[in-house]
Amino acid sequence: MKLMFIGAAREVTGSCHYLEAAGFKILVDCGMEQGIDKFENVDLPVSYAEIDYVLLTHAHIDHAGMLPFIYARGFRGQVISTVATADLCGIMLKDSAHIQESEAEWKNRKARRAGLPEEEPLYGVNDAMGVLELFHSYDYNEKVELEDGITIRFIDVGHLLGSASIEMWITEGRDSKKIVFSGDIGNKNKPLIRDPEYIKEADYVVMECTYGDRLHGVIPDHVSILAGIVQKTLDRGGNVVIPAFAVGRTQELLYMFRRIKAEKLVAGHNGFEVYVDSPLAVEATQVFKDNLVDCYDEETKELVMKGINPISFPGLKLSVTSEESKNINFNSKPKVIISAAGMCDAGRIRHHLKHNLWRPECTIVFTGYQSIGTLGRNLIDGCTEVRLFGETIQVEAHIEKMDGMSSHADMEGLIAWLNAFEEKPRQVFLVHGDDVVCNSFEQLLEKEGYRVKAPHSGSVYDLSLGRWLSETDGVAVVKAPEVSKKPVGVYGRLFAAGERLLQVIRHNEGGANKDLAKFADQINSLCDKWDR
Repeated sequence: MKLMFIGAAREVTGSCHYLEAAGFKILVDCGMEQGIDKFENVDLPVSYAEIDYVLLTHAHIDHAGMLPFIYARGFRGQVISTVATADLCGIMLKDSAHIQESEAEWKNRKARRAGLPEEEPLYGVNDAMGVLELFHSYDYNEKVELEDGITIRFIDVGHLLGSASIEMWITEGRDSKKIVFSGDIGNKNKPLIRDPEYIKEADYVVMECTYGDRLHGVIPDHVSILAGIVQKTLDRGGNVVIPAFAVGRTQELLYMFRRIKAEKLVAGHNGFEVYVDSPLAVEATQVFKDNLVDCYDEETKELVMKGINPISFPGLKLSVTSEESKNINFNSKPKVIISAAGMCDAGRIRHHLKHNLWRPECTIVFTGYQSIGTLGRNLIDGCTEVRLFGETIQVEAHIEKMDGMSSHADMEGLIAWLNAFEEKPRQVFLVHGDDVVCNSFEQLLEKEGYRVKAPHSGSVYDLSLGRWLSETDGVAVVKAPEVSKKPVGVYGRLFAAGERLLQVIRHNEGGANKDLAKFADQINSLCDKWDR
């Protein structure tokens, strides 16, 4: 019984754990790394073709996004998930593959013009379609004997439709152990889905700690806040534009808008229209509509039993084609537009920002975390102009941020989940948190009497013996420069200036928003001047 940590080890994304048990080779999650990587991941100790099972906690790309990649390289085992996770993966993996192919084609057009070698996409749509044929899905709380000596069960963890913790019972000869993989632990009192369900016993726990160093605080009344924003904006004759992730957050917003309309919380604008402009969001919304009474919280379940669709209402418009998307901004009637991507770094949302950011009567509403360096973060930090599609756009629209909508449990929620075990596990492994958070949460749990460790990628633990077989140090990611030798001359001075600029940016993290926004505007202005 050997557990090896591969991805999301002292990092937040790219979840992947490798387990050898009862003669079988198993992955728990197979996620794509997103954003900035701090540490290198080790390679699997076996080929992808040797993997017997992949157990999925949920459908988000940082947990499932590399499944087509390993399929393209020989994996033909079974992917085991909940029913809703399988349904969501059916759209998300194909969408991810399309993005991989499109980006590779764009890069290769540039490469051909420059006489440079072309590159292959990470994976393609055929790979996504192939791996989807390997899915086997089960209901929550259904005990499944995968093989002699390996039994699993999915427990609702309240993070996303279909998300789960995974209980696993392993028997080798006379030795039996139980290990629990938490998956992403959800926040409480979220629309549509249930609160996390707790587990009572385990020998070992692999636990996420994304928000292990912070508290969400008192959760505000998001429906009333959103209704107030819509009221003021429509009264001004403007549009409400909401960047939102296509799966999860968009459906929560639709649930809120159904309530706003049903309870008549916006006056004087009867029948105002709400557009969902994202093919992926439209497909995901259909999954939420069709699935699954068993996944919903009691309030939502009551609506369904009364014949009320919890995420549908008069005035809801679903936009799929490019032509439908373009027509939204040709319609002068004040409206609400929900579009992906949630951080404004790609997708149709950028077109809607182009048409609405410069209008003082409009409002841009952010409902989720915005990473440093994204357009969404720049807007929240107060930038006064942005570049979109080669055009400078003045920021005159109102910028609003709705806090407290995270789908991740905070520090208190994580501790409550862990404290639900009636006896402390023999060992807790912390994953899915950045380096600083892992250290602080590890120290906190140690004070609570837990035996806990946040391993680096490549560390191996023997579950039978209860000890580490090897513990690795984190190998920092070093980005190779794009030039074959150290730059010299004037270009060398420019290269050095760029490195110094990065140091200055890092040094000023946490500075005054107004100053940082001005600094960002100056940098972008210089980039616009030279990037032609």
